[in-house]
Amino acid sequence: MGYVQAEIQLANPKQSNLESLTVNALVDTDSLMLCVPEHVKIQLALEEADKREVTTADGKKHLVSYVGPVQVKFQNRSCYVGALVLGDQVLLGAVPLEDMDLVVSAANRTLTVNPDSPNYPHALVK
Repeated sequence: MGYVQAEIQLANPKQSNLESLTVNALVDTDSLMLCVPEHVKIQLALEEADKREVTTADGKKHLVSYVGPVQVKFQNRSCYVGALVLGDQVLLGAVPLEDMDLVVSAANRTLTVNPDSPNYPHALVK
């Protein structure tokens, strides 16, 4: 299928005096979390809340910082999540994708707002 990339904005809601960052994120529906590189953590002054053990694609385990909250914006959607600090690119995983009710178009390799709920994110809470 190839990689899907999306332009998103990241902000620290606890530090409203800081500018948000516009980044090109790798969209990965097989990953759960938002992941940010160290320089994003520094730029947004994100506080470490905890440590998390993660397993990367090569099967290795790593202990990484868990920071937040992070406000994520895409088009007319936003959410607040924690983020794992690792890698060299922002990775947008399933948790923020579901929270903002976004869908990946495999044919076009794009991220879009769910066409069934264009104005407000929809959540199933049964």
